[in-house]
Formats: sequence, structure tokens, C-alpha cells
Amino acid sequence: MSNATEFWGYLRPDGQVGTRNHLLVLAAGNCAYEEARRMAAAVPGAVAVSQWHHCTRDEMVERGMIGIGRNPNVGAVLVVGLGCESLTAEILFDGIQPCGKPIAQVVIQEVGGSLRAIEAGTRILREMAAELSRQRRQPFPLSELTVAVECGGSDATSGLAANPAVGNAADRLVDAGATVYFGETIEMTGTEHILARRAVDAKTAQDIYDIIQEQENFAKASGIPSRHIQQGNMDGGLTTIEEKSLGAILKGGTRPIQGVLHYNRTQLELPARPGLYIQEGTDSDVPSVTSMAAAGATVTLFTSGRGSTTGHAILPVIKVTGNPATYEWLNDNMDVNAGKIILGQAGITDLGQEIYDLTLRVASGEKTKAEILGFEDFLIYRVDPVAQNLLRRCEW
Repeated sequence: MSNATEFWGYLRPDGQVGTRNHLLVLAAGNCAYEEARRMAAAVPGAVAVSQWHHCTRDEMVERGMIGIGRNPNVGAVLVVGLGCESLTAEILFDGIQPCGKPIAQVVIQEVGGSLRAIEAGTRILREMAAELSRQRRQPFPLSELTVAVECGGSDATSGLAANPAVGNAADRLVDAGATVYFGETIEMTGTEHILARRAVDAKTAQDIYDIIQEQENFAKASGIPSRHIQQGNMDGGLTTIEEKSLGAILKGGTRPIQGVLHYNRTQLELPARPGLYIQEGTDSDVPSVTSMAAAGATVTLFTSGRGSTTGHAILPVIKVTGNPATYEWLNDNMDVNAGKIILGQAGITDLGQEIYDLTLRVASGEKTKAEILGFEDFLIYRVDPVAQNLLRRCEW
């Protein structure tokens, strides 16, 4: 049994600590993504991402993109813009620059087209890559580690094995001083009272009720019953959203909930202190992980009974399955076999310790299977402002 309470990470100028040292090419919009992608492809270790909503200056998208650039897993940033968008490269540059990491920008229309932009960006990236290569990991206490917890492709084993095991690991992490987030608000439907009882104060309890109700309202307005679950969930043995939710919340462990981290059109909240938090947001896997990354998460624990293959552009994603058949069949994707609990070969606490130990090793540089495969999933979460304003005027 390991009692490790530190990890090896990268210290950033603003005092945050990363588990990775990514060289990020951040395209302000999809109009500049092809150039950004080609710049990144020319420099080993660089990764290009963008937002695909539109080029209008959307407050929620802007906060998410800036949050990604400020994430401590990013060692340096090159922002790429087309030049006529409203969410400009300059806006993103100005939002990220105060954290002190190396940052530059290239605007395609200003430098004279795609070829000149790619050449200029590639030169900048090569200089940044050289600088990042000189950085070394250092030991840090777990108070500097932030872990996102996610689930996707759930089946009947998720609530019986994978989520409780990850929850046990989450408890260990919180007890050791780390910060843990979990989200997917609609998948808390029917569990509001359980989560609210764990809130540290009345405001947090009310926030929990409010964010779950708002997600239910969005689901109703979209014509999707809030009790709806996916076909894959049903094929995997789940019957209702309440059953799914009761299993889903187990991945957050049992410790007191310190607060709700709001992520909406007016704010992207970061935690005030270590501990367990709920993040307001979507149940869609990739934008949910991206949202927690924008709020500072540096490692993801991701449970999947059916077998999600999700990775992420800037976060290492540790896959945990409670289904022993999934672990065998999708072994290229799964990092931890919590199906040993189902088979009676290990207990929840055994797997909790295993996941805790693996989390610290991954935080210190060990590659996950998604990283080995080179998976770089990324999607910024956005709530439509018109729909949100209309919903808030409705009586439910």
C-alpha cells in the first residue's frame, strides 16, 4: 500500500502546478484552425485546439478558452486568429498573459496569408519548445493537484464498481489535501437531497438544487425528457435516470462538498481552497472534461462501463471500467480494471488505493492509454444565450 502524498509537477510563474508541459496552439475560431493545426504538426509536442461555435464574441466561450490557456498543464501558448473575428486573438492573448507563461500571437490577415502565418507560427513554436524542454519536474504536495472526475458510457457495473472505486480514490485525494471536481449536472437528477446534505453551508446546498433544476429545465425545453438515458445505458442494464444518477454521484466520494463552481455566461469559478466541488455544466463527456480543465483541473479520472475512448488535448485521462468484459475487449483504452470487484477478486477499497496510486504516478508523468494513443479530444461548452434568457422567464 502506498501512502504517497506528493507528486512531481511543473511550477508555473503564477504559482500553479501542472502535471503536463503542453505547447498549446489556441485558434481563436475554426476559421484559423487549419493554420493552427499545421503549425502544431510541424513542432513535436505541440497541440492545436479551437472552438467551433462561431466567431462572435461569446462570453462563455471566451472564458473557457482563456481558462484553457491559463491551465497549468499548458507551458506556453501561441494564439492564432484570422483577423476579422469578434473573439480576437488579442482578447485571448490579454486574458492569458497575466499568468506569466510564454505567450505569443499570430493573426493570419495581418501577416499576409496562410503560408506566412504558418511559417511565423512554426518559428515561434520552435523557440517555445526549446524553452519548455529546459523545464524540469519538482516535488509538490497534493494541495497543488486538482483532479476532475467524469463518467461516460455507463452500464450497470458503473454504479456497483467503477464509480465507488473512483469515489474511494477521491476521498483519499481530498484527505491528502488535493482538490477534486465532479460535474455532469443532469446526471444528478433525483439525488439533489443526498448531495445537498453533504454541502458545507446553506448556500452550497441551495446552489446544488438550483443547478440541477436549471439543467432539467433545459432538457424539457429541448424536447428531451429529463429522465432520459442513452440507448447504450439501457443496453448496459440501466433503467432510469435516477438509477444512473445514484451510481454517477458515487464517483465524487463521500467528503463534504465545499461549493458549486459556476460556469456560465457570467463566470468561470475556481475553487477557493482544496476539497471536493461540483462544477455546473454539461453531461457530454468531452465538453465536461474541457470545462473542468478550464477551471484548473490537471488530471481526469474517467469511468466507463461500456467503454468510452475519450482522451483530452491537455489533460491525462485515466480510464476506469467496472465491467471485466470491457476491460478485456477494449484493453487498448482502459487503464484500470475495477471489474475485479464484480468478479469478487478485490474490494472497493483495494481498487480505490490502486486508482489513487495510479493518479499520483500519472500526475508525475506516467502516460495513460489515451495519451499513448495520441487522443486529443477537445470541445468548449456553450449555453445558447437566447435559450437561457427565455428559459429564465418561463414558469415550470
